[in-house]
Amino acid sequence: MSKQPSQQRPSPISATVDFEADGVQHGFLKLPISNDESAWGAVMIPVTVVKRGEGPTALLTGGNHGDEYEGITALQKLSSRLRAEDVQGRVIIVPMMNTPACTAGRRTSPMDGGNLNRSFPGDPDGSVTEKIADYFTRVLVPMSDVVLDLHSGGRTLDIIPFAASHVLDDAEQQRRALEGAKAFGAPYAIMMFELDAEALFDTAVERQGKIFVATELGGGGTSTPESLAITERGIDNFLVHYGLVEGELQVPDEPQIYLDMPDASCYVQSEHTGLLELTVALGDPVTQGQVIARVYDMTRSGVAPVEYRAERDGVLAARRFPASVNMGDTIAVIAEVVESLG
Repeated sequence: MSKQPSQQRPSPISATVDFEADGVQHGFLKLPISNDESAWGAVMIPVTVVKRGEGPTALLTGGNHGDEYEGITALQKLSSRLRAEDVQGRVIIVPMMNTPACTAGRRTSPMDGGNLNRSFPGDPDGSVTEKIADYFTRVLVPMSDVVLDLHSGGRTLDIIPFAASHVLDDAEQQRRALEGAKAFGAPYAIMMFELDAEALFDTAVERQGKIFVATELGGGGTSTPESLAITERGIDNFLVHYGLVEGELQVPDEPQIYLDMPDASCYVQSEHTGLLELTVALGDPVTQGQVIARVYDMTRSGVAPVEYRAERDGVLAARRFPASVNMGDTIAVIAEVVESLG
């Protein structure tokens, strides 16, 4: 049986920055390790703290998965341009939460195979990934008021650019998060349904009563000028919306589209292994019963493909990026267009 947080030892991670000091600080979250390459080593997770006076604290995170580059790049840029005189309160920037995965360009950590966003609330006596999750859960999240976690599709998915919130038991917490997702200013805002939310960073934050906004901002294991522009604009909007930075919200060129994911049937998962052909493009409208994908048997020719059909009306919100597909892979996500959220 896992220990309760009050029974756990302090995190082995130490910070080289003073979270209470005014000004701009660049440093590291240091996690001691010992392996064949470094007997007395440390995982060094970059962190920037920008603080001025009293006010809310925003925790901005990227690199929860190491192959999702929009958030990593935008937060690296923010860490070098945000000044203390611009801020009222405190902004904590962690561009690469799972630094081992980020430096390897992988979704998961090469040190232990850990998927950070499936490792919360974490364990100070667990694997490297579990120790990182524990530090965020017990140290950084409690000192924060609002949290923005920047994701994209990584190497295996491509996703329309959206900011998301979730259905919560606390109506006021849900309202504030949803308003933040809208204010981010991505082309889409979505009420997102997670397939299994128990071990997500999202859930660890929301259970502490904090405001949490997540994003998906592209994919394919790269970034584009367009996806980075959306990400950087969204981060600035997030800080303005929650009162950490003065300014006006920057709105998208086109009216924002609202999407809803009511249940797990939004996810279309392959029951076959083979070559994937998608018949609709990302962001295209789809209707219930429409063929959205075909999977071809790659062991022989002359065999008709298996067709996959949409179970609902909506838009193609996400798609598998590689053309090769295995049983169980999500090949498409269909979200419903709605007039309003919340």
